[in-house]
Amino acid sequence: MADFVVAAQDNDIVPAIRVRQANAASIYDDGDFVLYWMVANRRTHWSYSLQRAVEWARDLKKPIVVLEALRCGYRWASDRLHHFVIQGMADNASALANRSATYYPYLERTSGDGSGLLEALAARACVVVTDDFPSFFIPRMIRVAARELNVRLEAVDSNGLMPMRAAEKAFARAFDFRRFLQKTLPEQLAYFPRQDPLDDPRVPHVDSLPDNVTSKWPVADVVELAGDPTWLRDLPIDHDVSVVPFIPGGEVAANEQLYRFLVDRLARYGDERNAPENDAPSGFSPYLHFGHLSAHQVFAALAEETGWNPSKLSNKTNGSRSGWWGADQSTESFLDELITWRELGYNMCSMRPHDYFRYSSLPDWAQSTLAEHAGDQREHVYTLDEFEHARTHDELWNSAQRQLLVEGRIHNYLRMLWGKKILEWSDSPQAALKVMIELNNKYALDGRNPNSYSGIFWVLGRYDRAWGPEREVYGKIRYMSSDNTARKVKVKGYIERYSAEAMRQKALF
Repeated sequence: MADFVVAAQDNDIVPAIRVRQANAASIYDDGDFVLYWMVANRRTHWSYSLQRAVEWARDLKKPIVVLEALRCGYRWASDRLHHFVIQGMADNASALANRSATYYPYLERTSGDGSGLLEALAARACVVVTDDFPSFFIPRMIRVAARELNVRLEAVDSNGLMPMRAAEKAFARAFDFRRFLQKTLPEQLAYFPRQDPLDDPRVPHVDSLPDNVTSKWPVADVVELAGDPTWLRDLPIDHDVSVVPFIPGGEVAANEQLYRFLVDRLARYGDERNAPENDAPSGFSPYLHFGHLSAHQVFAALAEETGWNPSKLSNKTNGSRSGWWGADQSTESFLDELITWRELGYNMCSMRPHDYFRYSSLPDWAQSTLAEHAGDQREHVYTLDEFEHARTHDELWNSAQRQLLVEGRIHNYLRMLWGKKILEWSDSPQAALKVMIELNNKYALDGRNPNSYSGIFWVLGRYDRAWGPEREVYGKIRYMSSDNTARKVKVKGYIERYSAEAMRQKALF
């Protein structure tokens, strides 16, 4: 591990800026344990949340119970998403076996069965620690829990290198956010979560979980269930969105993906990441979204692999996307995606929690130009069903949609084209937004994430500027076409790989 990361982990205390007290309840010294309610950082390493639970356990001389539950009533619940999460739960069960923390995995079999579990455990706890995550249903779930629990609830930010609360506003452009990072991120590099928070002999082990709780909410055998996804058929979730067998979930798979990227693809990332026919992208986004992988861990591993350290940072804070890190082109390009663009989405969701997902959150110029062209004649208009089943006239677009349907992802460069064409082929920009959110959140393994919303809203002008010439439907919104894309990057092999015939031959479509 890089020397500066080792030094940054010397402090056992989670930075105060990452800890948010979610309610005004008290800490109870006579409780039986510290409860860590794992909801977003679904991993056992490089986690400020678990580290905060260890802090409390050490100070209170109490054991830790880790509750990781999976409900089945969330929107877009499907075999694909459920199986990915359960594979992560199996990794956590294995990682926490014979450790000081006691793992409690729970799976709902019917929507609502898990109601009351958190309250029952919290009634025996000294304090409850959870994950601070700014999108999807998690903020609302934490607000409800904060009102209902009679013990202190803390939400801990372990999302990225920059604490969400370090910014005082939502940034309108990546350039401005990048300048903010260049001024403030260096001081954050002095603090990293511990690689193994439970490597602390002062944390006692709980004797057993409360019988009155586990009898009503049985501990799930997630290791066995992760190996056989057929049991998902009995759950009230969407079985048409199938498991992606070659993209396994969990911390183990995430670590393998990290290793393969650093060894095989990082050197090619700068030149080839936009080439659909090359396998240069990192593939980290599903693992980052579900918390199976930590951005701090990725950064530390990259620093170790490339020999990078903070002394290489430039003193310039001009917002430039290259040159600031003092690294090669591929490393600079990757870090800009991992930190600037990814954490820009977290900034928006945390600063504007009530409207980051609404059309009204678009910049005024974008709403204005889209309104001016709302009545323009569309050459093609497709329904949600036609979009969903890849039934458009454009074979490149159809191929991207088929990749989403089958693999739960679209190549990063083509995802931009995918969104632009939905805008062009919908009867209004508002309808286009609904289609993008529905398809992305339903099928993408990395959907429902702040970074996903950034990509969707970028299509409509967020984080962008007005472009010319002004066009039908688009107005001043940045334009993309399949023909231009095919001239910039090779797509013939991609179209062949994801053609309807190729998918049928593999019994995938």
